[in-house]
Amino acid sequence: MKYFPLFFNLAGQNVLVVGGGDVAQRKVALLERSGAVITVVAPDIVPELQERGNAGAITLRAREFAPEDLQGARLVVVATSRRAVNRWVANLSDSLNIPVNVVDDAEASRFIVPAIVDRDPVLIAVSTGGTSPVLARRLRERLEAGIPKRLGQLALWLRGLRRSSAERLRDTRERRRFFEALVDGSAARRFIDGDSQGAERIARRLLESTSTAPRAMGEVSLVGAGPGDPELLTLKALRALQDADIIFHDRLVSPAILDLARRDATRVCVGKSSGGDSTSQQDINELLIKHAREGERVVRLKGGDPFIFGRGGEELEALAQASIDFTVVPGITAATGCAAYAGIPLTHRDFAHSVTFVTGHADQHGREPDWRGLALPGTTAVFYMGLARLSHIVTQLMEHGAPPTLPAALVAHGTQSKQLVVRATLGSMIAAASASPLESPTLLIVGGVVALSEKLAWFDENLRDKKPLSQSA
Repeated sequence: MKYFPLFFNLAGQNVLVVGGGDVAQRKVALLERSGAVITVVAPDIVPELQERGNAGAITLRAREFAPEDLQGARLVVVATSRRAVNRWVANLSDSLNIPVNVVDDAEASRFIVPAIVDRDPVLIAVSTGGTSPVLARRLRERLEAGIPKRLGQLALWLRGLRRSSAERLRDTRERRRFFEALVDGSAARRFIDGDSQGAERIARRLLESTSTAPRAMGEVSLVGAGPGDPELLTLKALRALQDADIIFHDRLVSPAILDLARRDATRVCVGKSSGGDSTSQQDINELLIKHAREGERVVRLKGGDPFIFGRGGEELEALAQASIDFTVVPGITAATGCAAYAGIPLTHRDFAHSVTFVTGHADQHGREPDWRGLALPGTTAVFYMGLARLSHIVTQLMEHGAPPTLPAALVAHGTQSKQLVVRATLGSMIAAASASPLESPTLLIVGGVVALSEKLAWFDENLRDKKPLSQSA
């Protein structure tokens, strides 16, 4: 993030605008709305600015810029048509630690001015970091169309309820949930639609019921984070992350997904790793129960889908035994996500009429999967965490009837920018894997459908340059 987003309170502060043309006039019009004390310095000044100066709204200095103009300025905006002058003023401002913006010159600017959606006191800023003002403007237009005009008035009404809610609701979480119920429920809709009295009645009833209710037990949301790409997160999962007080997440959940959570939610990594530090399943269960009993909204965030090799069922059993309320938000499992991004349809009428998901880990009781069934023609087998026991898996499949020419693929970091796909045949897969920089988590897909990835690969264009499977056996 190149720019740190913030809002600057300029009420009563001195702002210098260098330039007197149409661009400067637009900047002055925006600055006036902030309550700033504005001085414009330029040898030529457009009539609109002259009128503002004559009315006493701004101060005009009809001359060239001089370094002493910077004295007392809290902010500087440079909008002349002369690049050398713009850079000179910017350098002087920077040397005095005065934030400066040079219009249409992000490189010379210490801050940039975003496109805004104004629903005072609600202000939404959209910035592309100076890379594309047109894109920022288009985004602002879309937001303008979708955001109610009375949103600012709604914010003022909610502010008026803060005092009464603080008197009736002593607990911070209770107050937050009261306001969430207002904003998400019928009260806000009534207010936006112009029914202020109806919104007020609903708010009073909600405050009364919240203040007299016993402290509520928290709940746990078991949420699937999907295979890695944040855009594959479901809307329901996003809402759960936004509402969470605390999030217990797996090691493999990407930072980009965690960034979507509520900013002040506590994040705790409870992931397990082979040979590394791990949190036992018993400890995880106890943490979920403890925080739910403290009234918190708990999210247990798991990569992929929590019910497919995610031990989600075991955690829900522990919650049910402790009488903790819970919900489940399914996620896109790694098999479907990684296969789709590698251009591998898991079923196809010409290649596979069934698909089986198998864990690549050894069973703690020594039990083996149905290798003969997995090796049958017309079957797609997907092995989760298949890298560690790759040699064993390949050997078992071929010993139970799978031909060495059967197409196979390893997909590491599927759906993410660093996705790596290694395509080979069953007989050549061990050598191909050894020659590739693979690391966990890696998915193994075995079956005739893998051959289609040559022409269906869309996410990783490098796959199109690989040798045909018939040449890699």
